[in-house]
Amino acid sequence: MQLSGAQILVQSLKAENVEYVFGYPGGAVLEIYDAIFQLKKFRHILVRHEQAAVHAADAYSRASNGEKIGVALVTSGPGATNAITGIATANSDSVPLVVISGQVGSPAIGTDAFQEVDTVGISRPCVKHNFLVTHVSELAETVKKAFQIARTGRPGVVVIDVPKDVTQAMAKFSYPQEDINIRSYQPVTQGHTGQIKKAAQVMAAAKRPIVLYGGGVILGNASNILTDFIQSTGTPCVSTLMGLGAFPATNRQFLGMVGMHGSYEANIALQNADVVLAVGARFDDRVISVPDKFTDDGKKIIHIDIDPSSIAKRVKVDVPIVGDVKNVLADLLALWQKQNLNFNSNALDRWWKNIENWRSRDSIWFESSDEIIKPQQVIQTLAKLTDNNALITSDVGQHQMFTAQYYPFIRPRQWLNSGGLGTMGVGLPYAMGAKLAKPEEDVFCITGEGSIQMNIQELSTCYQYRLPIKVINLNNGFLGMVRQWQELYYDNRYSETYMESLPDFVKLAEAYGHVGIRVEKAVDIEGALKEAIALKDRLVFMDFITDRTQNVYPMVGNGKGLDEMVLPPHMREE
Repeated sequence: MQLSGAQILVQSLKAENVEYVFGYPGGAVLEIYDAIFQLKKFRHILVRHEQAAVHAADAYSRASNGEKIGVALVTSGPGATNAITGIATANSDSVPLVVISGQVGSPAIGTDAFQEVDTVGISRPCVKHNFLVTHVSELAETVKKAFQIARTGRPGVVVIDVPKDVTQAMAKFSYPQEDINIRSYQPVTQGHTGQIKKAAQVMAAAKRPIVLYGGGVILGNASNILTDFIQSTGTPCVSTLMGLGAFPATNRQFLGMVGMHGSYEANIALQNADVVLAVGARFDDRVISVPDKFTDDGKKIIHIDIDPSSIAKRVKVDVPIVGDVKNVLADLLALWQKQNLNFNSNALDRWWKNIENWRSRDSIWFESSDEIIKPQQVIQTLAKLTDNNALITSDVGQHQMFTAQYYPFIRPRQWLNSGGLGTMGVGLPYAMGAKLAKPEEDVFCITGEGSIQMNIQELSTCYQYRLPIKVINLNNGFLGMVRQWQELYYDNRYSETYMESLPDFVKLAEAYGHVGIRVEKAVDIEGALKEAIALKDRLVFMDFITDRTQNVYPMVGNGKGLDEMVLPPHMREE
C-alpha cells in the first residue's frame, strides 16, 4: 500500500509509541499536520512558540523513565530557527529528543526561497545528529535511526529536516522492527574489566574518598546502584546541579551540591579529597572553575562516563572508564564486595570528622523574617508541604540556585532545569512537558519575574489543555543573578537589571483563565501554597514579592578555586 511521505512520517512516530508531539504548524508542514489529523494515534500539543515546543518535549523526556522520547514538530525558516534554543538546551544536558522540521521543496533549497533556512547547517553544532531527507523512500528508516541515536550512548537531540515535496511523494511503508546497524555509531556500554579492577584498588587505598555524581546517573537510570555503592562503602558524596535527586538529599552521606553555588562542606570536601570517583559528571566550568587549582594537590580521579570525549576534557584523569554508568557501577560494586574491600576505618573516621566540622558551619543558613519574604523561606515551606516529593521545574537565575540549595530532592527525575545552556524561559514549558509525562504528580514551576516573561505566552497552552501546574514567581524586581554579579564584581553598577515595567502577574494569569495570588508578607507564604495545592484542577500563579537584596551564597567566583568561596555574611563574622 502506497502512503504519502507525511503519512509515512506519522506512521513511523506511531511505531515508536509516541504519545505526544509538541509543535506549531506552518506551510512547510501542512501535509504532516493533515496526516496527524487523519491518523489520530497520538496527541498533538499546540504551543504558542516553537522554542516552548522543544522545551516541553525536552521536559517530557527528562521526566519520563528514559524510554519515552519527546518529539517536537516545527515548520521551516523561522519555525526552525525559533526551535534552535530549545534544541541547544536539550542537547547541552544530553536529553534524548527528536525534532522534525519542515523544509521548502527540494527544488527550492538553496534559492533563498520563502521561509528557507539551512536547518541542518544551523543545527549541526548543537545536535547529536541531524538528517536532511532527500527521498521519500528514506523516511521510515531515518525516523528509526533518529530515535535509536537519540536514546542510546550519550543521549542527545536528533533533527530530521523534511522537504515539503518529500511529504507529498508516495512510497510503500515498512517500518524497521529491529535496531539498525550504523557502522560509524557503536556506543560502548560495558566498562573495561582491567580499568574497573584498577578503580577498585585506587578507591580502597583512599584516605579521603568522595563520590561526585552528575546528570549522567539520572539519564542512565543508575540511581539505585549509585545509592547502593555509596551506602555500602560509607563514602561521602556530592552532586552537580544536574545530578540532584540521583541520591537522596536527606541522607547523611550527602554533603550537598558542588560548584559555583555549592555548599561549603561539599566544595571543601571535594577540594580536599585524595580520591574522587566521578560518575556521569563532566567537570564543567561551573563545577570546577579552575582545573589546575582543583588537581594541584595530586588527588587521583576515577572518571566513569559513556561519552569518551567527556573524560579528561577539563581535568587529568588517572582511571578513565568508558561505559554505561549503570553497568560500570554494578561491576565495580560487585568487585568491591567479592574482594571484601574496605576503606581504612581510622582514616575514614578522621575524614568524616573533618566533614562534620565543615558541615556544622551551616553555609546555607539565612536570617528569616515575618515581614519581608525571603526566597529561601518559600522553597523551604514548599518542601515541607510536599514532603520533599514534588516534581520541580525551574527557570534560570537566583531562584534556580535557591531551589537547588533548599529543596531536598530525594529521587531522580524530580528536578528539571537547564544546567548546561542556562536557558531563561524553560520553566513553564518544562512544567507542561513534565505534567503530561507524569499527570499523577504535583508539578511546580519555580521562576523569577525575568525568566517567566520569556515564555509567558504558554499560559495560554496550559489553559487549552487544562494543565494544573503551580507557578511560584519569586519576584524581586531585578534580574537577580545578574544584579548579584554586578554587586560583587561591578561595584554596584546595576546596568539594565532593574525591571521597571513589570506586569501585574495576578491579572495576567487571570486574563489567561488561571488563578492568580499575590503574596507580600512572609506570614502568608504557607497559606498561599496550601491554597494553591488544594486547587487540584487549576493552574495557580503565585507572585511572591521577595527581598530585593538577597544573594545566593556560598559563591565561587570566576578564576577561583573551590576553597576560595565568597561566604555568606554569618560565616564571614565567625
